[in-house]
Formats: sequence, C-alpha cells, structure tokens
Amino acid sequence: MNFDLEQTDELLSTTRAVRKRLDMERDVPDDLLMRCIELAEQAPSGGDISSRRWLVIRDQETKKQLAELYREAGGNGIIENAKANIAFGHPKKKVLESASHLAANLERVPVLVLATVWGTHDGSGKPGLFDSVIQSAWSFCLALRARGLGSAWTTMHLAKADETADLLGIPDGVSQIVLLPVAWTIGTDFKSANRRPASEIVWFDRWGYTKEQIKERTEKVESLIASGPGVTVEIDIAAPLSAVWKLVSDINISAKYSKEFQGAEWIDLDGPRLGASFRGKNKRTDVNREWETKSWVVEFDEPNVFAWNVNDRDNPSAKWRFELEKIPSGTRLRQ
Repeated sequence: MNFDLEQTDELLSTTRAVRKRLDMERDVPDDLLMRCIELAEQAPSGGDISSRRWLVIRDQETKKQLAELYREAGGNGIIENAKANIAFGHPKKKVLESASHLAANLERVPVLVLATVWGTHDGSGKPGLFDSVIQSAWSFCLALRARGLGSAWTTMHLAKADETADLLGIPDGVSQIVLLPVAWTIGTDFKSANRRPASEIVWFDRWGYTKEQIKERTEKVESLIASGPGVTVEIDIAAPLSAVWKLVSDINISAKYSKEFQGAEWIDLDGPRLGASFRGKNKRTDVNREWETKSWVVEFDEPNVFAWNVNDRDNPSAKWRFELEKIPSGTRLRQ
C-alpha cells in the first residue's frame, strides 16, 4: 500500500493540543470514539500484553466533580496565573489563555477520556507501564484529528489521582496516565508548531556531535557523509537571561578557547552587532606558535543568538554560535 505522504505529514505535524477551539455544544458519537480507541489499541504494548483500559466519561455530574478536582489539582493556579500575566503581554499569552480556558470549562467538554493501565510504577525502569500507554493515547489523538475532532494532553488531575479513582471507581493496581478532553474542533485549519529543525537537535553516534555543513550558499548538500562535523554543548544556568547574554556577547569571554588566549578586539564597528568584525589572538607555548584570526558576526539577535564565522565570512573555516533560551530555572545556554 502506498500512503499519501503529504496527507500523512499534514496529520502528524498539525495534531495540536486543542482547548479554546473545542466545540462544547456538538455531541460526539460513541461509535466514533470506539473506532478511534480501536485504532489506538494497535499501538505497541510492553511484553505484547493488552493492559490498557479506557474510561469514557459523559455523565454531567461526574464531569463536574472531575473538573473540580482538576482545578483543585492546579487548574485554579493556571486560571489565576493567566489573569495576572496576560494583561502584561506575557510571551506565552496564547498558551496561558488556552490552558486557562480548558481549566475553567472542563466540565463543558462533551466527552472526557481517561487512559489507564493495569500496573503501578515501581521505579525499576522495566517496560510495560507508561511505555504501553503513551504511544497508544497519542494514536488516539491522531485518529481524532483525522476525523475532525481534537483533544489536549493533560495530566493535571494526577495530583488528585486517589480522589479521581474514588470518583470513577478505579480499582487499586490501575495507574491513570492521561486525561483527554474530546470534542469536534471549531475549524480544522491547524498549523505546524514552531520547533527546532532536526539538524539542531539530532546527534550522531555521541552526544553533541552534529553534521553541520559549512558551505557556499548556492551549494546543495547531497549527503550527510559530505557534511562537515560539528559539536554542540548545552547547559542550564541558574541566572537570568540578561546576565548570561552580557557574558556571551563579550568577545573576550565567548571567543576564548585556550588558557593562553591573548584577547580580542572589534575592528570596523563598535561592539557586537550584525556585520561587525573582530580580531582574535592566541598562542601555544608548548609548540612556540602564535596566530591571529579575523571573524565576522553573522547572527545577532539580542539576547538570544550570537554567532560568528572565522577567517572567511562566506566560506568560514569554523563557525561559533551561542543560543540562549529563558527557562523556569534561569537560562539554557547552547554553544
């Protein structure tokens, strides 16, 4: 069988977490849900044991009580956080609004589907629990999307797992994995998310080893074998983005690559900016060698990206690049 790859790729790349665009009024037929679950059950299972169990919740009073547990488990915090930050132009405004909307309206969703599995996690790392459910639950989400329905992956209720088990009559020895609100979507025009390209997050053979091609802009890469090697390192720093950026954008710190680094200085433009160039000096006393390089700033997006090419701006012998990303604990630095 030849699959339509364009449609398949569209399905895989546009199955989003749907919250604000769930149709709260339109009924979702049982036979449609059952078909999606049948498809989801084709996913691999640890030990090829059919241990997944699905709970479909339609009763309005039960949904109301489950929604209250959801809000007690953290949904109320999401709602308050959204109120406090949206007015100030928070960079994650859309996500905050979306999560807050679902928390406030969970009981209005036509169907809540809870994916569970027989077994409890013992920390052993052995397969058969989460790895027997997650891929199946995601297949369920894909099957929904293909039929004009949507969902959102949420585990907020797990902070109230015992109370949820009492409410739904879930026996001991069964683990709740994910709660999936299900509804028809308002429109189907979902887009791909903004994600890093594979070339930036895939290592080859060892952690951090890339196959980045440094080439003329008109050259076409024929194979990975022809690509030049690269190395990437990442670290999380317990410091604000502005503080880390100040260090990264200082060429006497960021351009240093040996203990005998002699310094760097800007040449034709003052300070770090796109198109500026700088001269760096270094030496190795063990081989009695000194050298000098000229570098050009080819990317500059304060406070997130700083990169330069060495020796030749367009066909460099090396490229150094720093990326900074704000994370809850401070800053993630990628070099």
